[in-house]
Amino acid sequence: MNLFIKFSKVLSLLLVALTVVSCSTSKRTQTALNSGNYTSAINTSISKLSSNKVKKGNQKYIYMLEEAFAKNTDRELNQIDFLLKEGNAANYEKVYNTYLRLSSVQNRIQPLLPLNLIEEGREAEISFNDYTNDILSSKEKLSSYLYTNATNLVKTASTKYDFRKAYNDFTYLDKLSPGYKDTKDKIEEAYEKGIDYVKVKAYNASDVVIPQPLEDDLLNFNAYGLNDLWTKYHTNPQKGTPYNYEMILEFVSINISPESINQKEIIKEKEIKDGQKYILDSNGNVAKDSLGNDLKEDKFIKVRSRFNRLAQYKEANITAKVSYFDLNTKQLVNSYPITSGFVFEHIYGNYTGDKRALDQDLLDISRRNAVPFPSSEQMIFDSGEDLKAKLKNIIVAYKFN
Repeated sequence: MNLFIKFSKVLSLLLVALTVVSCSTSKRTQTALNSGNYTSAINTSISKLSSNKVKKGNQKYIYMLEEAFAKNTDRELNQIDFLLKEGNAANYEKVYNTYLRLSSVQNRIQPLLPLNLIEEGREAEISFNDYTNDILSSKEKLSSYLYTNATNLVKTASTKYDFRKAYNDFTYLDKLSPGYKDTKDKIEEAYEKGIDYVKVKAYNASDVVIPQPLEDDLLNFNAYGLNDLWTKYHTNPQKGTPYNYEMILEFVSINISPESINQKEIIKEKEIKDGQKYILDSNGNVAKDSLGNDLKEDKFIKVRSRFNRLAQYKEANITAKVSYFDLNTKQLVNSYPITSGFVFEHIYGNYTGDKRALDQDLLDISRRNAVPFPSSEQMIFDSGEDLKAKLKNIIVAYKFN
């Protein structure tokens, strides 16, 4: 009986919650309708009616859909009329997209019809229009406008951005109307003229030889994962390519520290448990407990160890500079300093005395032996990994125009 009562209470609370949510949704939809946000009112009404259009509680959404659809259609058609009367060819895109929206709304409502208003004994008045000819006509006008505008832009272009804008328009046109005139050729033309070609080279101004594998790795732009549509970097300049810029990676200085071993002596002392001893009474005899057993206590001793900590150390530091030159003006455009480094450190050690005085970290170190120092060439190459990451950040962030 108690379980039934609990279930009834839970069910009642659930029904109340659902009612509150439903009322809240209908109020929001009505607010959207009243404020002119017809798209939101239409979307919510369609969603509710799609789940159950004959549900009594959803009747209000039929009324709201009827009103929102009519007002939205009227407003959109008035907007189209205004755009066409304005006589600006640039408006064709808005006209085309507006017709698409009108058609899309009708296509979403169509499966729901008829929608019956029970109290009034009638069907909702939702009148559809055939926008096929309007869509085709505005699409043709838009295509013609895009083609003419982009073609003229290529002819009169004064900057790379003009070619890139024309490329975007031609690309959009190709998606809108595939095969339209010679759009494919126009795309290629605009793209080729919109690219910035950059020559890349490295220059070593330091007095240390750069390992060839490092230089090759730094200039391997394929490994950087760069994906810039409008910038092409060439480490091996190609004949006939119209280079706009040159990027120079200059190694200013490379410093390698001497190999060193730093020694530090550490004295460790510790009291440790070393068995047990008998407890003596005041007379010097072994004390007994209440059962007559000998009493014992832990015995502690002090242990000592001398630990010799050794640290192998070697450091490499590279200072470089990335410079961009405009090949048309022969001027330096920008320059960015880069510093990079790599530290080799290996710690090992040994001890004398009682190892029980040592902490675990020192015991771990004592198990290690000295290792060979890396060569200077390897140190430079290891520094190059950090240098490569910083170089990539500069390349990605730099914009030529």
